Amino acid sequence: MSGMSQANLMGQILKETAEAAPDAPAYYFYGREISFKEMDDLSDKLAYGFLKEGILRGDRIGIIALNQPEWLAVYFAAAKIGASVVGLSPRHPAPELLKLVQRSRPRAIVSLKNVGDTDYVELLEQNKDKVKGLEFCYFIGGEGANGCKSLESLMEEEPDQELLTAACAQVEPEDEIMFAFTSGTTGQPKAAAITHKSQIASARAQTKHVRVTSKDVLMLTQPLSHVGGITIGMASMLLAGGPTILIPVFLPEEVLNQAAEYHPTIIGGFPTTHHMLMAHEGFDKMDVSNIRVVITGGSNAEPDLVERLHQAYPESTIMNLYGLSESSGGALMTPWNCHYTMVGRTVGKPFPGFDVKIVGMDGRELPVNETGEVWLKGDCVVTGYFDMPEETAKTFDQTGWLRTGDMAYKDEEGFIILMGRRTEMYIQEGLNVFPVEVEDILSTHPAVDMVAGIGIPDPVYGEVGRYYVVPSPGSETNEDELRSFCIQSLADYKVPKQIVFRQDLPMTALGKIKKSDLRREFENTGK
Repeated sequence: MSGMSQANLMGQILKETAEAAPDAPAYYFYGREISFKEMDDLSDKLAYGFLKEGILRGDRIGIIALNQPEWLAVYFAAAKIGASVVGLSPRHPAPELLKLVQRSRPRAIVSLKNVGDTDYVELLEQNKDKVKGLEFCYFIGGEGANGCKSLESLMEEEPDQELLTAACAQVEPEDEIMFAFTSGTTGQPKAAAITHKSQIASARAQTKHVRVTSKDVLMLTQPLSHVGGITIGMASMLLAGGPTILIPVFLPEEVLNQAAEYHPTIIGGFPTTHHMLMAHEGFDKMDVSNIRVVITGGSNAEPDLVERLHQAYPESTIMNLYGLSESSGGALMTPWNCHYTMVGRTVGKPFPGFDVKIVGMDGRELPVNETGEVWLKGDCVVTGYFDMPEETAKTFDQTGWLRTGDMAYKDEEGFIILMGRRTEMYIQEGLNVFPVEVEDILSTHPAVDMVAGIGIPDPVYGEVGRYYVVPSPGSETNEDELRSFCIQSLADYKVPKQIVFRQDLPMTALGKIKKSDLRREFENTGK
């Protein structure tokens, strides 16, 4: 492509990209190469199929699928007719997934027939009447029960271009394109209402910042059901006209195999996925010479992780990205001239056109080096949460600011340094403690693989920190050793009072540590 598309609708961006480079590869999927034109034609057929079924502008279509071409075909088809998709990850256990379906109330669901031991045909058949407004179920790769059609059957006819064009003409940038559930690391997930406008604003800002071109190749391991996959990953590459390697489920061996075949230039992930990939026995043989940018996001980039990334990808630029479902994707990022040691300290600065301020409990903007809540403003901010007016009012103010719930401070150079979630802070001996400070220190100990801290009640100190540690494979350590290690770098009131060793930690479907489960477990058992 000669330049980035300036269209303000996702379906139009795909069409322009397909017209500019019809044969250019858009997606690699287990040996299959899908061009932009092929995806455009496929989604046109599916959009027409949806219209014939009676699915129209404003309807919601749930997707239960992995990172695969069918997911994107549904997404683009919905975008073209003004419908929206609801990202439903198969990584959620069936009862939790059903709750998300009931909460989002889609009119239609597109699903795999099964993933692992979960039979989605049976799950949806048994619970269809429990989902208000659900009329249609389509299954990828075959029909379901009671006459449910296959997704492929909706793409058998060539579209009526006049009908399709008329439907596309009704779509507006402010129309919802996707409902992405928040990760739920500290509480109940909420469905953020992402619009064409907000998603494109985030993706376009990131594409410019990372200097993505059609020659880049992205290794996509983050799920398309979340903004990490659909906006930070897929949409940024679509705008640049470059191909994306679709990884259905993050497995280090699969990532290494696909990297050997398709030679990515950009690789991104959450801290946990980066740790897992670098820990794999085959990682040392991976050819990293093509990789020019390594992106980490989803939570703080621990200094130890960034050091390891720098050693693993010595010729690459390491970048930290900050974004949330409520910002449709990325909103802040470390700059190109940011030394990798600084990347382990900050999430960077806002993209041009986006504003960030640090706000105190009284609602006033705080000066540099004072910790408060991160407020974000810009076209990337979503319109609110689906069917949750009270939560929407708490999170989005009337002047366009998003209260992120993340605590941070801004330094003299304008860098944002995250301190953790507002709900994670605890008060020990009358002083505020943010677990991330302690986690960052503990994570640098060679015997610590993963760590997560929470505040718990204490009759003497008010609250104390309780830190759950997963030891590194083959290592040995104990509470006294880790406390002594912390004393060297932390104020005495921040040194952990409790350290609990675990073989693993609860994770969300996105691969983030789920502290709400740790807190609930302690409340229920005291352990």
